[in-house]
Amino acid sequence: MMKQFWQNKRVFLTGHTGFKGSWLSLWLQSLGAQVVGYSLEAPSLPSLFKEARVAVGMQSLNGDILDLAKLKQALEECRPEILIHMAAQSLVRYSYQFPIETLSTNIIGTANVLDVARHVDSIRGIVIVTSDKCYENRERVWGYREDEPMGGYDPYSCSKGCAELVIASYRRSFYSSTHAAKVASARAGNVIGGGDWSADRIIPDSIRALHQCKPVVIRNPKSIRPWQHVLEPLAGYLLLAQKLCDDGLSFAEGWNFGPDENHACSVESLVDGLCRLWDSDVKWLVKQDDTLHEAHYLKLDSTKANQKLGWRPVLSMQDTLAMTVGWYKRFYDGADAQALMLEQIAKYEKLYKEN
Repeated sequence: MMKQFWQNKRVFLTGHTGFKGSWLSLWLQSLGAQVVGYSLEAPSLPSLFKEARVAVGMQSLNGDILDLAKLKQALEECRPEILIHMAAQSLVRYSYQFPIETLSTNIIGTANVLDVARHVDSIRGIVIVTSDKCYENRERVWGYREDEPMGGYDPYSCSKGCAELVIASYRRSFYSSTHAAKVASARAGNVIGGGDWSADRIIPDSIRALHQCKPVVIRNPKSIRPWQHVLEPLAGYLLLAQKLCDDGLSFAEGWNFGPDENHACSVESLVDGLCRLWDSDVKWLVKQDDTLHEAHYLKLDSTKANQKLGWRPVLSMQDTLAMTVGWYKRFYDGADAQALMLEQIAKYEKLYKEN
């Protein structure tokens, strides 16, 4: 996967200590990139970033994207060629408890990154990761396309819709056709994979229950989500960054990286698959929580990425679940987290090339 392009590329990655950030950091290292990460401390315990010793092969900086002076210093010292912004408050239910923190991090933090980056003349490509929840969700059965309205019922979704507006504004106002750097946004579905220990997420919550031989508790069994393995959208981000550097103006816009149609399954189907692969007698039960609004139906249309970028998912839903459950089972049996990640990255690269 793109190894010749990424060899010795200087990459500045925000949010590198998170679940997706850890996978992307290790993948970039395996491709030969020189990675500098900028993030708060790892957000969960256990932490994939620490368990997989991700920091060993990169420069890891502790910093807040709301600290404009520190962010500016880090970017100016790194002088990257590519900037990938993933730092965020990423939990919907948390956003109800801490709306101001969520809005500040996801909106002002994104503006800070874009504002500092426009003055760093080494940068050629900027990929800002938002979310599939940036769209005004009307609970419809077909997927949302990149030109549809931004919106958001809850503070998290609102913050991601607003971040997309900030990105579009900065692109038009400051990243003109003559500016060296080109800016694109990336919107992915619900990512799953080994090493996610976040709270209030269906896979980590289910794995914790299965590992402890306790019933899996779910809130909305009929809700439909675009589930995908974490490596699928990350491949899209890497490909998009390449295109921005090679032919920037043609790709400086918003992009969906969602799963195939058959990946948009219900929560109960997902948990049934997890329990079956875990080979456990543990069952799931429903604990209704009607106090907070959660979307019941959400899908992305990734036709544009398929046709213009040449990106498409390569893992079936069965493969996605098998890789996820297999990672956790082997980790809890004593396997090395980093070795498991590199093994799955290599497997994914092989499938990607074949497809």
